[in-house]
Amino acid sequence: MKENYRSGFVTLIGRPNVGKSTLMNYLIGQKIAITSRKPQTTRNRIQTVLTTEEGQIVFVDTPGIHKAKNKLGEYMVHVAERTLNEVDVVLWLVEPSTFIGAGEQHIVEQLKKTKTPVVLVINKSDTVKKEELLPCIAKYNEVYPFADIVPVSARTGDNTDELLKVIMKYLPYGPQFYDEDTITDQPERQIVAELIREKALHALNEEIPHGIAVSIESMKRRKKLMDIEATIICEKDSHKGIIIGKQGAMLKKIGSNARYEIERLLDCKVNLQLWVKVKKDWRDSDFLIKNFGYQEEE
Repeated sequence: MKENYRSGFVTLIGRPNVGKSTLMNYLIGQKIAITSRKPQTTRNRIQTVLTTEEGQIVFVDTPGIHKAKNKLGEYMVHVAERTLNEVDVVLWLVEPSTFIGAGEQHIVEQLKKTKTPVVLVINKSDTVKKEELLPCIAKYNEVYPFADIVPVSARTGDNTDELLKVIMKYLPYGPQFYDEDTITDQPERQIVAELIREKALHALNEEIPHGIAVSIESMKRRKKLMDIEATIICEKDSHKGIIIGKQGAMLKKIGSNARYEIERLLDCKVNLQLWVKVKKDWRDSDFLIKNFGYQEEE
């Protein structure tokens, strides 16, 4: 190991839908976290790893910090806030605006409780003129003493090299935590479930709220084929009908979109069987939340 090698943990926080998962996927060069226009898409802490000549960054992508409406929401907020004190650098993603609303103020209050260096990342910088970023930077500088401020575009990758340099600057010197070829600590089943959930969110658009989860019943490999059986869980009978669609068309669309992504992930042909089940109010059931994989490490 080189003498000047740095390694550490970096968390991405921000209000729902500011592009945290998109940025993390771009930085590591592979799709691990699911993305959607809907807020609160990420439900677990997802760890991904970027290894370079200079060091190793372990990204912890957390659920968005927001006001919780149910037990799943409370779990998500708790995970996000607890992470702030457990990492070496906090990246706070915001949009290029001078408006600092109640959601941002809530995040500022959480940041004031931590001693971790905070880098403000102004995402979606490609959507405004460069001179429009200056008032935004000035406004945020009034509310918190940031270690650094970096405008980026997670969509195009603009200025992400600069962001990586800034992150490295604040990481401690130390050995690698993971092998060089490790990209994520997420189990394969978890990523497959999340990819199916992403495709369901995309296909259903505004029709179904967040009350869906995906449970992988089985994953069996035979030669060059992976057989996967999965169940989409929803909260209402009316939702089940929408997910299945007319003559099963919607479920077929979700399945074929998900299969394409899963084949790219696993690098083999996939036979995907999908079912839909109703579990009323599962987001308020401790048992079911844990059953679908949303639980904290001890």
